[in-house]
Amino acid sequence: MDTRYLSYILTIAKKENMTKAAEELYVSQSTLSQYLSKLESELGTPLFYRSKGRLTLTPAGQLYIQAAEKVMSIKNILYQNIQNIDNRGHLTVGVTSQFGLEMLTEIIPAFKNRYPEVTIEISETNLPTLTKLILEESIDCAIMALNVTEPFSPDQVHILREEEVLFSIPVSHPYRRKNPDRPIKISEFAENFGDENILLSKKGSTLRNLTDTVLEKADWIPSTVCETNSISTTRSMVAMGIGVTFISESCARDREHVAYYSVSPRLTRLNALVTRKNWILSKAGESFCNDIKNYFHSI
Repeated sequence: MDTRYLSYILTIAKKENMTKAAEELYVSQSTLSQYLSKLESELGTPLFYRSKGRLTLTPAGQLYIQAAEKVMSIKNILYQNIQNIDNRGHLTVGVTSQFGLEMLTEIIPAFKNRYPEVTIEISETNLPTLTKLILEESIDCAIMALNVTEPFSPDQVHILREEEVLFSIPVSHPYRRKNPDRPIKISEFAENFGDENILLSKKGSTLRNLTDTVLEKADWIPSTVCETNSISTTRSMVAMGIGVTFISESCARDREHVAYYSVSPRLTRLNALVTRKNWILSKAGESFCNDIKNYFHSI
């Protein structure tokens, strides 16, 4: 049951602004405007009054919103009831980071023992894509690394922990003699690593956002830059002396070859469980989410 376009109108009504609605839905403003114009043409009446960039509901729009909310509610109840039949169901889960994959490998076996008929579909992708999938309600939930909780609403986000992000260099790097273990101040980066190749995550990731912030604050312009979307590859390149990088604490391994430093001020990101709107949890879905929420309390 595809209700995506109903969510378009519901979001426009909530935001009262086409640009803000498009941003929340992760669609282009032109796509949203074209869909609304087509719908109003089919209905033969406008759903919104247009006034100085603000969209407010017409009487017809109010009727449409009431009906759309009822349809969304019926869909959710139907899906929940179907999933609760003999505990059968299908959960779709998105993951952005290594910590999420490791979490799932540990909690899924016990979950499958409780709900053997439930299928879990896992998608590993980048933060912008996963954010779009959640906002479009194309997946049920996501285990994500975030810098901020926007554009999700507070009831969609459960913070699992605050994770430190560390600076990593080869253990053979000359800086180790100067500073074996104390945190590195942001003001020290340009002087000590200005000639280094810096290994960057792809744009849009939490690590890239933090790295760009540090580079700007430190007035640090690296001599060369290498981009990769694989943390394991980045870590291996650091171990081989190819460059330096920022790595989350959960991926800080191979300490025989890679040295890790805290940064002052401390760098952190959020590990979070994010659920789609209008998701009425089945018993299996609720149990799965509880396993994720309790994960860091049990290790």
